[in-house]
Amino acid sequence: MPWKYETDPYRVWISEIILQQTKVEQGLGYYNRFIINFPTVFDLAKAEDAEVFKMWEGLGYYNRCKNLLTTARHLTTVLDGIFPSTYEEIIKLKGIGEYTASAIASFVFNLPRAVVDGNVYRLLTRVFGIKTPIDTNNGKAELKTLAAQLLDKEFPGIYNQAIMDFGAIVCKPKLPLCEICPLKYICYAFRHAEVHSLPVKSQKLIRKERWLYYIIIRYKEKVYIRKRTEKDIWQNLYEFPLLEKYKEADIKELTADDKFTDLMSGNSYSIVSVSNLRSQLLTHQIIRGAFITISIPHPLKTDSFKSVSKEELSALPLPKFITAYLKD
Repeated sequence: MPWKYETDPYRVWISEIILQQTKVEQGLGYYNRFIINFPTVFDLAKAEDAEVFKMWEGLGYYNRCKNLLTTARHLTTVLDGIFPSTYEEIIKLKGIGEYTASAIASFVFNLPRAVVDGNVYRLLTRVFGIKTPIDTNNGKAELKTLAAQLLDKEFPGIYNQAIMDFGAIVCKPKLPLCEICPLKYICYAFRHAEVHSLPVKSQKLIRKERWLYYIIIRYKEKVYIRKRTEKDIWQNLYEFPLLEKYKEADIKELTADDKFTDLMSGNSYSIVSVSNLRSQLLTHQIIRGAFITISIPHPLKTDSFKSVSKEELSALPLPKFITAYLKD
């Protein structure tokens, strides 16, 4: 992992933002591409939004990317490109919370801030037998207090890297390496055969199901798209005209939809293809739907969508739900 033992706050910041809600193996390629294309905070700050969002495409949680740009521009215009060196100033930056601020403060500036990620939560609950649910405020506060007490104040950066690595490599969620673990003799979970029941979570994740039907409207060699601006999934990404339903819909129901008929006002169309049902699993949502490709003889009479060529479309940031279909 190229960001380990890195002392450049810009690079550590980029890695930490990418690794929020993202596994290391997925984030590694994105990190390398970001550093190649935007080697300094000045390069990132002056980049076009669409260029940065395109590079972020597929990582999800696009608000991270939006905050990344906001903070990069703040750093360059207000702070002359100099990253703050105290926890109190770092946490004021857009998109940086307690965990990320602690990581930067500890790894880069060797400040005594405990970094508590999922690996540390898991390790501490098992070793100390903590059964307070980790998805509650009380559970988080209890573990943060314990982590701060255990922190090596002289070498906080090295200690934080070590305990996080230990949780990731030895005290794994599934199939932890208990037999070779040097902590097993003091580990509550190992001694009481509760390794797989810790940590405790109080809430079961419930995912909302959404049905998204995209209409790919072809006029000559171009298709119509728009930018998603509402505060919802995929904000600032581009998409085809969308019909959202509460349940599965057939082509007859879709073409009778008021949004579709309004869009087709004064135009005729022919259906080129209808895709199979597709799905994508998000953290709190299940996206299902299909793509209907139609051809029209006259341009759309609308200001809500613009027509783009295949080459122009490929340069724009799109939701993974769409890029996966286009790739297939």
